[in-house]
Amino acid sequence: MKTLLIGKDGQVGWELQRALSPLGELVSLGRQQIDLTDIDAVRDCVRAHRPKVIVNAAAYTAVDKAETEPEQARLVNDHAVKTLAEEALRLESLFVHYSTDYVFDGNKTTAYQEDDETSPLSVYGRTKRDGENAIRKSGCKHLIFRTSWVYSVYGTNFPLAILRRALERDRIDVVSDSVGAPTSASLIADVTAHVLYRSVWDPALTKSAGGTYHLTASGETSWYEYAKFLVGQAEKKKIPLKVTSNMVFPVSADTYKTVAKRPKNSLLDNRKLCAQFGLVLPGWETHVERFVDELVWAKLL
Repeated sequence: MKTLLIGKDGQVGWELQRALSPLGELVSLGRQQIDLTDIDAVRDCVRAHRPKVIVNAAAYTAVDKAETEPEQARLVNDHAVKTLAEEALRLESLFVHYSTDYVFDGNKTTAYQEDDETSPLSVYGRTKRDGENAIRKSGCKHLIFRTSWVYSVYGTNFPLAILRRALERDRIDVVSDSVGAPTSASLIADVTAHVLYRSVWDPALTKSAGGTYHLTASGETSWYEYAKFLVGQAEKKKIPLKVTSNMVFPVSADTYKTVAKRPKNSLLDNRKLCAQFGLVLPGWETHVERFVDELVWAKLL
């Protein structure tokens, strides 16, 4: 099985390079090798490699910036995705793509299911939704994994920002009225590899089980409780913080004015994924603890 991975430089893409490598030949491309704003180049790239699986981990993810750069966001999150899906159909390849909780408005009081109506609040969310729809309309074999609150020890993300603030500040104020499930890039990559492995040995499974799935860690928390947990774990590891978990304080999301609106409920129901592919997804705390351990071992703080 030859797999073409696009977006190797991102948090999920970095972990996918590790997780997908045992499955067969893997071609990994980043920003230096493929420009997703150049649609002709995207098409030519796929035709040159002729993969059996295309995994797209690339996206325009600058949520606030997208409000002033809507065309750039649309090129990457919609038009390039449409082209990849069309090429997957032409090659009879499987297309794996990652989407987001931002396709929802966050007004639901329980976790979102895959068939809930989408109603994005931002340019970013709308372009990701349109990319999803383009895949479905193409008719290609596909797996769309929606996820949320993604983090890893590499890149720019919430837990790294919180711990760095805790090293420098006397207190931290964190939004308490938004909920979700922190999901590590390594978990997303490992689940992807598991699903693809199943698909290699049972092609009929991919044909019957293709579609959209929610892929997050289990459980739920708020940004505030998440931050307190992070700082508490760092304290246990003797990281010399200025802030303790008792110095993390809750505030309303209205305290922080952002250019783009964000959903307050980012919970995604992952039961469909677990049932279809025989998975048990760990609670969000599991990988957050591991994340802090990795930072300590690698001396990244």
